[in-house]
Amino acid sequence: MNIYPNFRLFKRVFISLLSIGLLIDCNPIQAQNSDVLLEKVIYGSSNGDLTDQGLLRTYYIYTPKSYVPSHPMPLVLVFHGDNGSGHVMSEVSRFNELAEQKGFIVVYPDGVNNKWRLRKKSQRQFDDISFVDHLIDHLQQQRSIDNQRIYATGFSKGAILTQALACHLADKIAAFASVAGSLPVKLQQKCQPQAPVSILMINGTNDQSVHYLGDNKTQKKALISIPEAVNFWRSHDQCPSAATKDVAFAQSKHNSRFSVKTYSYSECRAGSEVLHLAVLNGGHLWYGGTSTDEKINKFNKDLGFNSTQTIWSFFERHSLPSV
Repeated sequence: MNIYPNFRLFKRVFISLLSIGLLIDCNPIQAQNSDVLLEKVIYGSSNGDLTDQGLLRTYYIYTPKSYVPSHPMPLVLVFHGDNGSGHVMSEVSRFNELAEQKGFIVVYPDGVNNKWRLRKKSQRQFDDISFVDHLIDHLQQQRSIDNQRIYATGFSKGAILTQALACHLADKIAAFASVAGSLPVKLQQKCQPQAPVSILMINGTNDQSVHYLGDNKTQKKALISIPEAVNFWRSHDQCPSAATKDVAFAQSKHNSRFSVKTYSYSECRAGSEVLHLAVLNGGHLWYGGTSTDEKINKFNKDLGFNSTQTIWSFFERHSLPSV
């Protein structure tokens, strides 16, 4: 005789309660795992920061919708000019749109007080060469990045910083592009990259801020001429002595004074390349970008030359050797 007439019912109730308890206990774990999965699917615009050399540094980042953590993506660093910002540089260059189309991550760092510092004057100060080095390490922890395809570009003082990075981080950055920038005289004297440098320089021959023919070399913060900078990189890369091209890249539809001439040096050491695009009679601007000045927008439309697309086409041709 069964002394527990309700044993089977009790057993069913007990198992049901146990199952509910286990389900409740598992829910936090499942939620946590879901959060991890959601963290891996990051795309669109966002802001980031890191502490470097005792300072909180900020940046603006765009990750395309095609980003998948299991497939490392190229990284493009874009540096603003003096008194600019990462957000403003993104609007001017419109790299976000191209990143979405072509599948790369783009980051716009912010300078301290909207300016860039190339070197330390004392131990208590900071420099942006070290900052960029540490920023790359930081970004490699935040996103899945193709370490052989990290690139740097910039405008004006950001372009000067880009040239400085070519001197110091050629083993970490695969290619460089400067728009309306050159090498500082003092930096040229110390610039000894440990690897070949693939670099694109876009300059207007009538730039009143970064003079195409350079500055008086005795003045403070003097820049070397654009032809001298091109020859410096060509010599470093052991390129052929003559440009393989000297042709019009683009021509203004309404004004024959404006055109873009190409000077290309390829077949350089270890597959490196030096490319210079001279905008005849062009000024100090990101060609093909957007501006609050409608005259500049009209000029860019007439010229039909886009710095952003040209830079990415150049970057696509270059990568660091696999380690």
